[in-house]
Amino acid sequence: MRDIRVIGDPVLRTPAAPVTDFDRELRRLIDEMFAVMYDADGVGLAGPQIGVPRRLFVYDIGGRKGHVINPELTVDDPEPVLEEEGCLSVPDRATRKPLYAATPRAAGVTVTGQDKLGRPIKLKARGMVARCFQHETDHLDGTLFVDRLPKETRREILLRTP
Repeated sequence: MRDIRVIGDPVLRTPAAPVTDFDRELRRLIDEMFAVMYDADGVGLAGPQIGVPRRLFVYDIGGRKGHVINPELTVDDPEPVLEEEGCLSVPDRATRKPLYAATPRAAGVTVTGQDKLGRPIKLKARGMVARCFQHETDHLDGTLFVDRLPKETRREILLRTP
């Protein structure tokens, strides 16, 4: 099983490339991503988090489970919602558990992309699922949730990371 990359690893700050091959290797990668996510008690995981700089993520949150390849995110409801958010790639140095902070996100989003067979998909989400979709899409753009925090909160989080 692949290791989760942590803050400081350049792959987390590099925009991911589109997926172009919808083959057996991609399907195996998606299965592996679910295994890594579940092993870490996560609810979402993007390719760069396991060192794969490709535009895909998996999720299992709020009764919804799936994957999105080459996602494009559209904000449907820009009303900012401030809730606790953490990241498997931003762990506490001592406990190795994700660090959390109140992070602003849009209330509602739509994600379009493809499934593992290359078929188009469109997913609407609100609440925690919308937060997850935004968080994972950020990973594909080289952005971490700490980048969305106020300077002082970001500093406090970063002082606790490896």
